[in-house]
Amino acid sequence: MILDDIVQKRKERYQSRMAQKPLAELEAACQAIELSQEAPFPFYETLSQKDHFHFICECKKASPSKGLIAGDYHPADIARSYQEAGASAISVLTEPDFFQGSDQDLQAVRQASSLAILRKDFIFTAYQIYEAKLLGANAVLLIVSILSDQDLDAFQKLAHSLNLDALVECHDLEEIERAKAVGARIIGVNNRDLKTFTVDLDNTQRLRQHVPEEIVFIAESGVSQRNQVAQLEAGKVNALLIGESLMRAEDKGQVLAELRGDSHD
Repeated sequence: MILDDIVQKRKERYQSRMAQKPLAELEAACQAIELSQEAPFPFYETLSQKDHFHFICECKKASPSKGLIAGDYHPADIARSYQEAGASAISVLTEPDFFQGSDQDLQAVRQASSLAILRKDFIFTAYQIYEAKLLGANAVLLIVSILSDQDLDAFQKLAHSLNLDALVECHDLEEIERAKAVGARIIGVNNRDLKTFTVDLDNTQRLRQHVPEEIVFIAESGVSQRNQVAQLEAGKVNALLIGESLMRAEDKGQVLAELRGDSHD
Protein backbone atom coordinates (compact mmCIF):
# COMPACT_ATOMS: atom_id res chain seq x y z
CA MET A 1 0.00 0.00 0.00
CA ILE A 2 1.22 3.50 -0.84
CA LEU A 3 0.65 4.82 2.68
CA ASP A 4 2.80 2.07 4.19
CA ASP A 5 5.58 2.86 1.71
CA ILE A 6 5.46 6.57 2.57
CA VAL A 7 5.62 5.95 6.31
CA GLN A 8 8.42 3.41 5.94
CA LYS A 9 10.48 5.82 3.86
CA ARG A 10 9.84 8.55 6.42
CA LYS A 11 11.10 6.30 9.22
CA GLU A 12 14.25 5.51 7.26
CA ARG A 13 14.99 9.18 6.68
CA TYR A 14 14.43 10.08 10.31
CA GLN A 15 16.86 7.45 11.57
CA SER A 16 19.74 9.48 10.16
CA ARG A 17 18.14 12.85 10.87
CA MET A 18 17.64 12.06 14.56
CA ALA A 19 21.20 10.75 14.82
CA GLN A 20 22.57 14.01 13.41
CA LYS A 21 20.43 16.25 15.62
CA PRO A 22 19.21 14.55 18.83
CA LEU A 23 15.70 15.08 20.15
CA ALA A 24 17.11 16.87 23.21
CA GLU A 25 18.39 19.66 20.95
CA LEU A 26 14.93 20.25 19.51
CA GLU A 27 13.31 20.12 22.94
CA ALA A 28 15.76 22.72 24.25
CA ALA A 29 15.16 24.99 21.27
CA CYS A 30 11.40 24.77 21.76
CA GLN A 31 11.73 25.49 25.48
CA ALA A 32 13.51 28.72 24.58
CA ILE A 33 10.46 29.95 22.65
CA GLU A 34 8.33 32.41 24.62
CA LEU A 35 4.98 30.73 24.05
CA SER A 36 3.25 33.37 26.17
CA GLN A 37 4.19 35.96 23.55
CA GLU A 38 2.41 34.05 20.78
CA ALA A 39 -1.23 34.28 19.78
CA PRO A 40 -2.88 31.14 21.21
CA PHE A 41 -3.71 28.43 18.66
CA PRO A 42 -4.24 30.62 15.56
CA PHE A 43 -5.15 27.66 13.33
CA TYR A 44 -8.04 26.61 15.56
CA GLU A 45 -9.06 30.17 16.41
CA THR A 46 -9.40 31.02 12.72
CA LEU A 47 -11.24 27.89 11.61
CA SER A 48 -13.60 27.85 14.59
CA GLN A 49 -15.14 31.15 13.47
CA LYS A 50 -18.44 29.94 12.08
CA ASP A 51 -19.41 33.17 10.28
CA HIS A 52 -18.11 31.88 6.95
CA PHE A 53 -16.67 28.83 5.17
CA HIS A 54 -12.89 28.50 5.37
CA PHE A 55 -10.31 27.43 2.81
CA ILE A 56 -7.02 25.85 3.84
CA CYS A 57 -4.98 26.18 0.66
CA GLU A 58 -2.13 23.82 -0.01
CA CYS A 59 1.40 24.20 -1.33
CA LYS A 60 2.08 20.86 -3.00
CA LYS A 61 4.57 20.15 -5.76
CA ALA A 62 3.72 16.50 -6.44
CA SER A 63 1.73 13.52 -5.17
CA PRO A 64 1.99 9.72 -5.40
CA SER A 65 -1.25 9.48 -7.37
CA LYS A 66 -0.70 12.35 -9.82
CA GLY A 67 3.08 12.66 -10.01
CA LEU A 68 4.46 16.14 -10.65
CA ILE A 69 1.70 18.72 -10.24
CA ALA A 70 3.67 21.98 -10.30
CA GLY A 71 6.98 22.04 -12.14
CA ASP A 72 7.48 25.75 -11.53
CA TYR A 73 7.09 25.66 -7.75
CA HIS A 74 7.67 28.72 -5.57
CA PRO A 75 5.87 28.21 -2.24
CA ALA A 76 6.37 31.77 -0.98
CA ASP A 77 4.73 33.27 -4.08
CA ILE A 78 1.93 30.72 -3.92
CA ALA A 79 1.30 31.52 -0.26
CA ARG A 80 1.09 35.23 -0.99
CA SER A 81 -1.45 34.64 -3.75
CA TYR A 82 -3.52 32.44 -1.44
CA GLN A 83 -3.53 35.04 1.32
CA GLU A 84 -4.50 37.84 -1.08
CA ALA A 85 -7.36 35.72 -2.44
CA GLY A 86 -8.91 35.10 0.97
CA ALA A 87 -7.47 31.82 2.23
CA SER A 88 -7.96 31.24 5.96
CA ALA A 89 -4.85 29.08 6.42
CA ILE A 90 -2.11 27.41 4.39
CA SER A 91 -1.03 23.76 4.30
CA VAL A 92 2.54 22.94 3.28
CA LEU A 93 3.72 19.47 2.28
CA THR A 94 7.14 18.74 3.76
CA GLU A 95 7.45 15.07 2.71
CA PRO A 96 10.27 14.81 0.14
CA ASP A 97 10.11 11.38 -1.49
CA PHE A 98 6.52 11.14 -2.68
CA PHE A 99 5.36 14.79 -2.59
CA GLN A 100 8.69 16.53 -3.33
CA GLY A 101 8.20 18.79 -0.32
CA SER A 102 10.80 20.12 2.11
CA ASP A 103 11.21 21.85 5.44
CA GLN A 104 12.52 24.85 3.51
CA ASP A 105 9.16 25.13 1.73
CA LEU A 106 7.43 25.65 5.06
CA GLN A 107 10.02 28.17 6.19
CA ALA A 108 9.57 30.11 2.95
CA VAL A 109 5.80 30.20 3.42
CA ARG A 110 6.23 31.32 7.03
CA GLN A 111 8.30 34.29 5.87
CA ALA A 112 5.82 35.17 3.12
CA SER A 113 2.50 34.85 4.94
CA SER A 114 0.90 35.83 8.23
CA LEU A 115 -1.75 33.10 7.95
CA ALA A 116 -1.76 30.03 10.18
CA ILE A 117 0.27 27.20 8.64
CA LEU A 118 -0.33 23.45 8.80
CA ARG A 119 2.70 21.20 8.46
CA LYS A 120 1.36 18.38 6.31
CA ASP A 121 3.53 15.32 6.71
CA PHE A 122 3.36 11.73 7.91
CA ILE A 123 4.04 12.12 11.60
CA PHE A 124 5.08 9.01 13.53
CA THR A 125 7.41 10.49 16.17
CA ALA A 126 7.38 13.38 18.63
CA TYR A 127 10.56 14.59 16.93
CA GLN A 128 8.53 15.80 13.93
CA ILE A 129 6.22 17.83 16.18
CA TYR A 130 9.13 19.69 17.77
CA GLU A 131 10.47 20.22 14.24
CA ALA A 132 7.16 21.68 13.11
CA LYS A 133 7.28 24.23 15.90
CA LEU A 134 10.82 25.28 15.04
CA LEU A 135 9.97 25.55 11.32
CA GLY A 136 7.21 28.04 12.09
CA ALA A 137 4.11 25.87 11.74
CA ASN A 138 0.95 26.53 13.75
CA ALA A 139 -0.53 23.06 13.34
CA VAL A 140 0.44 19.49 12.53
CA LEU A 141 -1.39 16.71 10.73
CA LEU A 142 -1.99 13.53 12.74
CA ILE A 143 -3.21 10.66 10.55
CA VAL A 144 -5.25 8.27 12.67
CA SER A 145 -4.62 5.23 10.47
CA ILE A 146 -0.84 5.30 11.03
CA LEU A 147 -0.91 5.97 14.79
CA SER A 148 -1.82 3.94 17.85
CA ASP A 149 -4.37 5.45 20.24
CA GLN A 150 -1.54 6.02 22.70
CA ASP A 151 0.59 7.93 20.18
CA LEU A 152 -2.41 9.87 18.86
CA ASP A 153 -3.21 11.07 22.36
CA ALA A 154 0.42 11.80 23.28
CA PHE A 155 1.18 13.63 20.04
CA GLN A 156 -1.90 15.82 20.30
CA LYS A 157 -1.03 16.73 23.89
CA LEU A 158 2.56 17.48 22.91
CA ALA A 159 1.37 19.69 20.06
CA HIS A 160 -0.96 21.61 22.36
CA SER A 161 1.86 22.11 24.89
CA LEU A 162 3.84 23.83 22.11
CA ASN A 163 0.91 26.05 21.06
CA LEU A 164 0.39 23.89 17.98
CA ASP A 165 -2.99 22.63 16.87
CA ALA A 166 -3.50 19.07 15.65
CA LEU A 167 -5.63 18.36 12.60
CA VAL A 168 -6.67 14.76 13.25
CA GLU A 169 -7.28 13.08 9.90
CA CYS A 170 -9.80 10.27 9.53
CA HIS A 171 -11.24 8.27 6.68
CA ASP A 172 -14.00 6.16 8.24
CA LEU A 173 -16.30 5.99 11.25
CA GLU A 174 -13.94 3.87 13.35
CA GLU A 175 -11.22 6.50 12.95
CA ILE A 176 -13.70 9.28 13.78
CA GLU A 177 -14.49 7.51 17.06
CA ARG A 178 -10.78 7.18 17.82
CA ALA A 179 -10.28 10.89 17.16
CA LYS A 180 -13.15 11.82 19.44
CA ALA A 181 -11.83 9.49 22.15
CA VAL A 182 -8.60 11.51 22.43
CA GLY A 183 -10.52 14.78 22.54
CA ALA A 184 -9.66 16.02 19.06
CA ARG A 185 -11.01 19.51 18.49
CA ILE A 186 -10.16 19.61 14.77
CA ILE A 187 -11.15 16.60 12.67
CA GLY A 188 -10.49 16.29 8.96
CA VAL A 189 -12.12 13.71 6.73
CA ASN A 190 -10.03 12.71 3.76
CA ASN A 191 -12.16 11.90 0.72
CA ARG A 192 -9.09 10.15 -0.69
CA ASP A 193 -8.44 6.69 0.69
CA LEU A 194 -4.72 6.79 1.52
CA LYS A 195 -4.47 3.04 1.07
CA THR A 196 -5.74 3.04 -2.53
CA PHE A 197 -5.74 6.78 -3.36
CA THR A 198 -9.27 6.54 -4.79
CA VAL A 199 -11.56 9.53 -4.10
CA ASP A 200 -15.12 9.44 -2.76
CA LEU A 201 -16.57 12.94 -2.39
CA ASP A 202 -19.51 11.67 -0.34
CA ASN A 203 -17.24 10.46 2.46
CA THR A 204 -17.29 13.82 4.24
CA GLN A 205 -21.08 14.03 4.13
CA ARG A 206 -21.54 10.49 5.45
CA LEU A 207 -19.28 11.10 8.43
CA ARG A 208 -20.39 14.65 9.29
CA GLN A 209 -23.33 13.47 11.41
CA HIS A 210 -20.95 11.58 13.73
CA VAL A 211 -18.92 14.66 14.69
CA PRO A 212 -20.30 17.16 17.25
CA GLU A 213 -20.68 20.68 15.91
CA GLU A 214 -18.30 22.16 18.49
CA ILE A 215 -15.47 20.26 16.77
CA VAL A 216 -14.00 22.03 13.72
CA PHE A 217 -14.85 19.74 10.81
CA ILE A 218 -12.72 19.85 7.66
CA ALA A 219 -13.17 18.18 4.27
CA GLU A 220 -9.98 17.13 2.50
CA SER A 221 -9.27 16.20 -1.13
CA GLY A 222 -11.18 15.81 -4.36
CA VAL A 223 -12.99 19.15 -4.57
CA SER A 224 -12.52 21.31 -7.66
CA GLN A 225 -15.86 23.05 -8.36
CA ARG A 226 -17.97 25.72 -6.68
CA ASN A 227 -21.07 23.49 -6.53
CA GLN A 228 -19.07 20.92 -4.53
CA VAL A 229 -18.03 23.64 -2.08
CA ALA A 230 -21.65 24.79 -1.76
CA GLN A 231 -22.66 21.22 -0.96
CA LEU A 232 -20.07 21.07 1.82
CA GLU A 233 -21.26 24.41 3.21
CA ALA A 234 -24.85 23.19 3.23
CA GLY A 235 -23.72 20.05 5.04
CA LYS A 236 -22.27 22.10 7.92
CA VAL A 237 -18.66 21.46 7.01
CA ASN A 238 -16.50 24.26 8.44
CA ALA A 239 -13.54 24.23 6.07
CA LEU A 240 -12.00 22.66 2.99
CA LEU A 241 -8.36 21.67 2.61
CA ILE A 242 -7.70 22.04 -1.10
CA GLY A 243 -4.52 21.48 -3.06
CA GLU A 244 -4.36 20.00 -6.52
CA SER A 245 -7.00 22.09 -8.30
CA LEU A 246 -5.31 25.27 -7.05
CA MET A 247 -1.79 24.04 -7.74
CA ARG A 248 -2.67 23.27 -11.36
CA ALA A 249 -4.18 26.71 -11.93
CA GLU A 250 -2.15 29.46 -13.56
CA ASP A 251 -4.11 32.13 -11.65
CA LYS A 252 -4.54 30.52 -8.25
CA GLY A 253 -6.21 33.57 -6.75
CA GLN A 254 -8.88 33.60 -9.45
CA VAL A 255 -9.66 29.90 -8.99
CA LEU A 256 -9.90 30.35 -5.22
CA ALA A 257 -12.20 33.34 -5.72
CA GLU A 258 -14.45 31.19 -7.93
CA LEU A 259 -14.51 28.39 -5.37
CA ARG A 260 -15.35 30.93 -2.66
CA GLY A 261 -18.23 32.16 -4.79
CA ASP A 262 -16.97 35.72 -4.99
CA SER A 263 -15.54 35.81 -8.51
CA HIS A 264 -17.95 38.64 -9.29
CA ASP A 265 -16.06 40.99 -6.94
